[in-house]
Amino acid sequence: MKNYLFIISAIFLFSCSNNSTIKVNPGEAYFEYVKYTGSDPYYDQHPLGEGQFYNPILPGFYPDPSICQKGDDYYLVNSTFSFFPGVPIFHSTDLVNWTQLGHVLDRPSQFNNDSLPVSAGIFAPQISYNPHNDTFYMITTYVRGGGNFFVTAKDPAGPWSDPIWLPEVPDIDPSIFFDDDGRAYITNNQDPEGGSTYVGHKATWIQEFDWKNNKTVGPRKMIRDGGHDLSEKPVWIEAPHIFKLHGYYYLTTAEGGTSIHHSQVIFRSKDIWGPYETNPNNPILTQRHLPADREFPVTNVGHADYVQTSEGDWYAVFLGCRPYTVNNEYNIGRETFLLPFNWDNEWPEFLPMDATIPLTLDKPNLENKLPSDKPVMGNGNFSWTENFIGGELAFDWVFLRTLREKWYTLEEGKPGISIKLRDVNIRELKQPSFLARRQQHHNMTIETKLVFNPQNEQELAGLLLFQNEAYHLTLGVTKIDGKTHVVVQNAKEDPSIVRNMSGDNFDGTVEKVILAQKDISDHYKGEILLRASMKDGEFSFEANSNGKWETLADGIDATYLSTEKAGGFIGTMMGLYASSNE
Repeated sequence: MKNYLFIISAIFLFSCSNNSTIKVNPGEAYFEYVKYTGSDPYYDQHPLGEGQFYNPILPGFYPDPSICQKGDDYYLVNSTFSFFPGVPIFHSTDLVNWTQLGHVLDRPSQFNNDSLPVSAGIFAPQISYNPHNDTFYMITTYVRGGGNFFVTAKDPAGPWSDPIWLPEVPDIDPSIFFDDDGRAYITNNQDPEGGSTYVGHKATWIQEFDWKNNKTVGPRKMIRDGGHDLSEKPVWIEAPHIFKLHGYYYLTTAEGGTSIHHSQVIFRSKDIWGPYETNPNNPILTQRHLPADREFPVTNVGHADYVQTSEGDWYAVFLGCRPYTVNNEYNIGRETFLLPFNWDNEWPEFLPMDATIPLTLDKPNLENKLPSDKPVMGNGNFSWTENFIGGELAFDWVFLRTLREKWYTLEEGKPGISIKLRDVNIRELKQPSFLARRQQHHNMTIETKLVFNPQNEQELAGLLLFQNEAYHLTLGVTKIDGKTHVVVQNAKEDPSIVRNMSGDNFDGTVEKVILAQKDISDHYKGEILLRASMKDGEFSFEANSNGKWETLADGIDATYLSTEKAGGFIGTMMGLYASSNE
């Protein structure tokens, strides 16, 4: 992407703690580093034993996992909605240690999103490997952006092709199954024949896919009306996947909606076109019947995908949530979990019905063959520091909506990142100057050093914790009545608006609200340390502009940024923010 050079005559010089002189242009903010520490109680209280691992394997906002295998290598993708680049792709050889290879949708020609709400965009990607042409496929739904499409790659690290659209496949959650006879099929979720008879009434459909010509062929057929038992009016049968074993085609789907009633069900048939018999023990995976006050709960489980290891063992990846209240409130989104399962009477069998999803398990009987120089996704409790020295952003960092103008500057071998203030704020349905990473713990601290001199009351730069356009918290530096202040602010939305899950009815009418402010103009020399923390369900915000930390606000109810209150499908994204339109 083209680099833009902004030449401004007046340059402000500020001295940083490493005694280097940082040149910061008016209209820019410089962030020297970002530090993060996560320390959730479960992991403090339950250290790993020999040969064990922690769930979730991908903590934070990594929902809707899909997995495939080629030889001894496993590849996994997740939904990203309106974040860009879209669809992270991970690689593992032991199902526990995962390194990110990049993103499947990493250029505007693949994901063109300038104005959608954060919970629209890319839903439920599925990854598959076609052994007949040695090609990987990622198929997904672009909600409010064109419908269903797929992309292909010979190397899962990319590059991936531009989208190949499937206008004849309606609605959501398409999935490709490559049969051993060389034929292929696409399943998806849509209304049943004759239409839905109640809210949430959906069906699974199938159509043959001609992978040699990249198109569907032949008739479409409904292979499952509703879910486990239509007489009970099951809702939101979604994310269908097919795999083959024991002479059966197994159709597995999520059911119940991606909240507290979520579950996984399964059916089977000797013929891919059906009819499919129901597993009498459905659901095979759920936590909806367990008490809300259980210790260290995992809720909302479902949207599973399966893989058989080279040792013959079976595992499922699926989404789940870790609430910190009995009201199923969680801030960090739907995460990726891993569980083994066995077979009984040729049906998969997970946990006993009264068992909770374990957060500590024995590792699979597989070897970690990832190169030692590859960064591996942390789980359990961990810390990281980002100094931006490499000259390129790590894959962890993403943007809200499609990046078209490179509004940040990195210099290889030099610490820090400069971010241009632009005439966009985080409450608008536009592409803001917001560099984001996932919050991955409910007890956490994020800190940065900011070098910035606001020129007017519209300019602001600092840390941002973001759930959506109407639910976020900012700790930053700005001008108030001509004086430099450090502020904590959130957003206020028209209370008459009831936001639906994908934000379709969001109209952008959100106002900022300053929760706390402190005048620092008498001593501010252009640099400040900012720190945001979450612990025991509360936020606190601190700043240090004169050699000592001061609390601006604490005791803020953290459920404000929970999915239960904010709505939508994502988890809190946190990072660096700058605007000239606050």
